[in-house]
Amino acid sequence: MSEPSSTARTARTNRWSSGAGRRRAKHRSVGERPIGTWGFAGVALAALGGPLALAALIVPAVTEDAISSAGLATIAAAVVFVAPLAIWLRYVGHLRASDDPTRSGAAGGLYTFVLEAVGPRVALVQAAVWTLSYLLYIVYTTIQIVYDLLPLVLPGEARYQTVLALAIPVVVAATMIAGRTAALVVIGAVAISQLVLGGILDGITVAHLSFPLSSFGVSASAWSFAKAGAMTSLLYICAGLPLFLGGELAAPARTARWGLIGAYLVTVVIVVLAVAPLAAAPGLAHTDVPGVELAAQFSGTVLARAIGIGVAVSIAGVILCEYLALTRLAAAVGGWATRRVSIVVGMIVVAAAPITLIDPDGIYDALARVSVAALWISQLIVFAVFPRFAARRGLRRGPAWALTAVAGALALYGLYTAVAHPAS
Repeated sequence: MSEPSSTARTARTNRWSSGAGRRRAKHRSVGERPIGTWGFAGVALAALGGPLALAALIVPAVTEDAISSAGLATIAAAVVFVAPLAIWLRYVGHLRASDDPTRSGAAGGLYTFVLEAVGPRVALVQAAVWTLSYLLYIVYTTIQIVYDLLPLVLPGEARYQTVLALAIPVVVAATMIAGRTAALVVIGAVAISQLVLGGILDGITVAHLSFPLSSFGVSASAWSFAKAGAMTSLLYICAGLPLFLGGELAAPARTARWGLIGAYLVTVVIVVLAVAPLAAAPGLAHTDVPGVELAAQFSGTVLARAIGIGVAVSIAGVILCEYLALTRLAAAVGGWATRRVSIVVGMIVVAAAPITLIDPDGIYDALARVSVAALWISQLIVFAVFPRFAARRGLRRGPAWALTAVAGALALYGLYTAVAHPAS
């Protein structure tokens, strides 16, 4: 497969850019300890893009037309995304740990939020649409890693594309089927790698490009600036994935609040430090993988390839987080054991891998368009019913409607980009 053109690459990086049933099963086996704050934080950090993929590849791609204002655009994006983040944390703040019978359960993530707001019918619709989105994402993201990303950072990778396209789904499925501890350890290792390589990338970028003040002003056109900020804000949407672990936390509200906010702030810092200085070297933003190109210019091939591989691992980490969330949603909705769900999802993902070899580009484009549209529809439901949840919980209506307006507008824009600008 040939390297994507600049237009195609931008379109594709925008994609990177996402109790009604049976009696609920308990997620923790007898004697299994709750997930700790650090374990939850690891999932939260890995789910946010991951951070290295955002900083080295995706955010520079979606802000390239406004790179002269990259600093302000990335900060504005982070501020806008506070609205969805606040809604999620408001929801989880009023749900309970699994051993507290006086409040509604925290298991089930976004599905449970909708269930508590408007009841089972809408909640089941939201869960079905969300499941469709992320099941497709798990399938097509391997195509992205193998055929779009790795050839740009590992020149000889093309010889192993078929093997990788078949092996990555097997490794992902095996990791999840191995159990919660194995999954959290692997995801935690991915998160640590993001911090290390992201910090190195930031250090190189700041040391060699500095911080031009123009990056924090509106020197780009108003439309380019607004689009860059909005597109960057959309990229944080997978931050909601760790919330599906709420049923396995001893104190869901406190752990989710500190873990999610902390991971979000760390990710924003990594992104801003890596992207804002590109205003001083706008040509870098137009390269295939800006973070890799920057490392190659200033620190050599070895580090550049390490960052490139780290970006691939970053994206794979999001796959694991999505897989983890899917198993928890199925347990909350249908009462199925998470191990059984892991096996079923693994069978689907592994069986789909050979099919993607037929036409990787075509299959990617078709699945990505449906997946991203479904993602934003599912999130729009969550945001739209929040005022009802707030009213039932005695929260102030003004702030609830304000948060819904901002988050809803963001979701509608995400849906518009999925429908009007599919990957090509």
